[in-house]
Amino acid sequence: MSTPDDSPILIVDDEPANLKLLDKLLSGQGYTRLSCVEDPREVLPLYLRQRPDLILLDINMPHLDGYQVMEQLRALEDPLLPPIVILTAEHGRGHLLKALAAGARDYLSKPFDRTELLMRVRNLLDARRAHRSTHEQKAFLEEMVHLRTEEVVATRLQIVQRLGRAAEYRDNETGQHILRMSNIAALLAGRLGWEGAEVELMLHASPMHDIGKIGIPDAVLLKPGKLDGEEWEIMKRHAVIGAELLAGDDSSLLRMAREIALGHHEKWDGSGYPGGLAGIGIPHSARIAAVADVFDALTSARPYKEAWSVERAVAHMRDQAGQHFDPDVIEAFLSSLEEVQHIRERYREPG
Repeated sequence: MSTPDDSPILIVDDEPANLKLLDKLLSGQGYTRLSCVEDPREVLPLYLRQRPDLILLDINMPHLDGYQVMEQLRALEDPLLPPIVILTAEHGRGHLLKALAAGARDYLSKPFDRTELLMRVRNLLDARRAHRSTHEQKAFLEEMVHLRTEEVVATRLQIVQRLGRAAEYRDNETGQHILRMSNIAALLAGRLGWEGAEVELMLHASPMHDIGKIGIPDAVLLKPGKLDGEEWEIMKRHAVIGAELLAGDDSSLLRMAREIALGHHEKWDGSGYPGGLAGIGIPHSARIAAVADVFDALTSARPYKEAWSVERAVAHMRDQAGQHFDPDVIEAFLSSLEEVQHIRERYREPG
């Protein structure tokens, strides 16, 4: 007695006698999952339900011939489409080539030899198992690579976020500032037509805008009063220091973070620092981050100043369009004030 084989096999033939013969022949060899179909119009829905490992298909049938059935199956673009064996009484090289071109893996002429049929069914099922195993292994490896990549990205993201918070804490600010600033920047980027992945980059890159403050001496950074000329020149170095800290990595996250760190104190009219860039010469990411950063700084209390009211800060931002700020970014900001307020409330200072 043959060893049972539970590989699902679909047999399609409009002649009941042929179906009965094939069913008896294959079940006698231990194949336990046989589906016999007379009407070729039933093949597609049955295939989708059962996903057979092998299809034995007649060519000359009413409603749909074997070529049309294969066309329907190919249209599914199933990466694991099973092998198809054509069973037909037609003879001649032309029919053979047409069947193979249509997607058949093998071809048997009726009346078929019993031993030859069983050997081909066995060989094709063995090949099918190997194909499925390779496909599953490939999918497993791709998933492992995906998970590992996600882990690396998440680790890098955590590191840069903590660096951004370290800079804020050193400046006597709380981590809430960078949460508000980065979420407002991401909101504005979306309003300005950035795609989802770019908006996500803005959200994670903008918290590092002031990372260069790590390199500013305490006597300057923590001075409670107004900075003198020399001290102000030292403070301005934080933009370049930040860019240098973030240089040397080709990831899109750190490239954008470097752009923002270097450019968020540039001004639309060219009067900013460190490069005196103007207009669209300033990276778009830095122009967006500048609006988010200044607005949140104005509306936040600091040891050296009171918090401005939202109304006063908004009026200032509007007045500075075309001077300090990119007018298009200000327009996006003004049209997003309701969402900006929600962000401020969500990440308000504790206490």
